[in-house]
Amino acid sequence: MYSFFGFLQEQVLGMKWLNDIVATLLSAIGVDLATALGKSIHFFVYDTIKILVLLSVLIFIISYIQSYFPAERTKKILAKHNGITANILSALIGTVTPFCSCSSIPLFIGFTNAGIPIGATFSFLISSPLVDLGSLVLLTSIFGGKVAVAYVVVGLVLAVLGGTIIEKLGMEKHIKKFAPEQPCCACSCKATPTITKKDRVQTAYSQVIATFKSVFWYVIVGVGIGALIHNWVPTQFIEAVLGQDNPFSVIIATVLGVPMYADIFGTIPVAEALFAKGVGIGTVLSFMMAVTALSLPSMIMLKKVINVKLLAVFISIITIGIIFIGYLFNMFQFLLV
Repeated sequence: MYSFFGFLQEQVLGMKWLNDIVATLLSAIGVDLATALGKSIHFFVYDTIKILVLLSVLIFIISYIQSYFPAERTKKILAKHNGITANILSALIGTVTPFCSCSSIPLFIGFTNAGIPIGATFSFLISSPLVDLGSLVLLTSIFGGKVAVAYVVVGLVLAVLGGTIIEKLGMEKHIKKFAPEQPCCACSCKATPTITKKDRVQTAYSQVIATFKSVFWYVIVGVGIGALIHNWVPTQFIEAVLGQDNPFSVIIATVLGVPMYADIFGTIPVAEALFAKGVGIGTVLSFMMAVTALSLPSMIMLKKVINVKLLAVFISIITIGIIFIGYLFNMFQFLLV
């Protein structure tokens, strides 16, 4: 059984065979893989192809699943529940929704306009960009199944707790009324439960193309940064700033992630390079979570639909949660990696 999961992680998800093929081809055209430049080229080519292939397959599968949960059907499901049950359900629904905030925020607006409880809407808003099936598969390919499952679990817990706290604080009045719904950046939200399987396949294929186009440059930039970190930034410098001997490493990683704007596909290569340099798994995950859940562009978008006080509460809850999760993962890294 272990051999099977090892094969799945290394050869299917990690695509180690692709790593060997890329190395052979680069050597054949004269690239010296023993040099820093050669290693960077190898990292860039291999990681770019791997992530884009996984991206295409995952988006197709998840988009097909999403076709069964269009916005209107999701609203009806959530409208039947309230309290912690609604928050848990919203967080789970967030795992099969679009990957980026420019898609999740319009859905959040639709939920508030439909009268969905504030706790459920914020549980969805936290979970949607932070935890999804794509993150589970990609994290498994890099860090292993234990880390991936633990990340998804704590992400869902953070989403449920965040929504519950906001609901208990009675922050409904701080949501701006009649906010117009905006089109999603890379999702097909108009699918209905009555479409045929052929239509669902076509919808999934269309979303693959749209999402591929929208995240392609994020992946390229992310892999490029990862290649630089992996082969050009001294390990001693990385360890001094983000190493486990620095008690502020998780906080620093969280702060560094805020100005960035990417999704799980853009942050994975950076996280992979940082981990290879000896950065703690909790610090790496804190950086990833800050990029996907707290990025400055996302907060600017969110400011258009909620007031400053609620935005401050939202940011505070997520920031504290991410930092706590980061230190928790670092503390128990020996059990996960």
